[in-house]
Amino acid sequence: MNSSDFRVQQGKSVNLKKWPTLVKPMYKSRKTYARLLQEHVDELSRLQRVLYASDRYAVLLIFQAMDAAGKDGAISHVMSGVNPQGCQVFSFKHPSATELEHDFLWRTTQSLPERGRIGIFNRSYYEEVLIVRVHPEILLGQRLPERGMNEKTIWQDRYRSIVDLEDHLYRNGTRVIKFFLHLSKKEQRKRFLERIDDPDKNWKFSVADVEERKYWDQYMQAYEACLGATSTEQAPWYVVPADDKENARLIVSRIVLDNFKALKMGYPETDAARKKELLSIRDRLIKEDSGGK
Repeated sequence: MNSSDFRVQQGKSVNLKKWPTLVKPMYKSRKTYARLLQEHVDELSRLQRVLYASDRYAVLLIFQAMDAAGKDGAISHVMSGVNPQGCQVFSFKHPSATELEHDFLWRTTQSLPERGRIGIFNRSYYEEVLIVRVHPEILLGQRLPERGMNEKTIWQDRYRSIVDLEDHLYRNGTRVIKFFLHLSKKEQRKRFLERIDDPDKNWKFSVADVEERKYWDQYMQAYEACLGATSTEQAPWYVVPADDKENARLIVSRIVLDNFKALKMGYPETDAARKKELLSIRDRLIKEDSGGK
């Protein structure tokens, strides 16, 4: 698999009808899928330890998608082997009253990962150019100044703010990797029916999710505009075919691994003074074990 096959190139317009929601699977059986995913998880766990030890970079993974696309499952399966102390997941839903008193990037900026750690945003500041664009009445609650309410400029202004933020993060060591899980409307319907028919999945079902299906075309237009305007060399978008959940997880994990490896990290080297100190401590410990004082 080549990660670049799923990457949105900077400056290119996006037509999601030309991006598949289903591709040939990377696995031949459930057993093969489990083995491949475990290999990816083990490698990611190793690289996360190097990320923490080197303490030079932070990694931010952003997941956006229509409802039932499998964001939660992708996050839980792909990150299952990562040390919880080195990884944090944040889910951003309706902003609070306090958050509405600030600019639209404020609440997510507070949750950015520290160097040496992985941060995951399950939805993100991109909601402000997606759901808010589909439902512009939400803007009324944000009490923006006149320019901020200008329909001719607001979305381009917000794209610019986002790109500027991600450029700033890149310059300061945070690598941003963004995933759009591309689900077909037909597959979403199937998954909604499964949530209704399976009592163990009833808790996942929301009437509001079905209501949003009425705006499917508007959401696709909002995603197309967003992906085209904010995919950059420093912070690329990846459009992941999501009709096959298992395959989507393998694609996501492969892309994460490729981006980690591109950092060319290593454990910090030990200088001569540190080596001398460690050898001295080692000698003391050996003497303790042999009964020496």
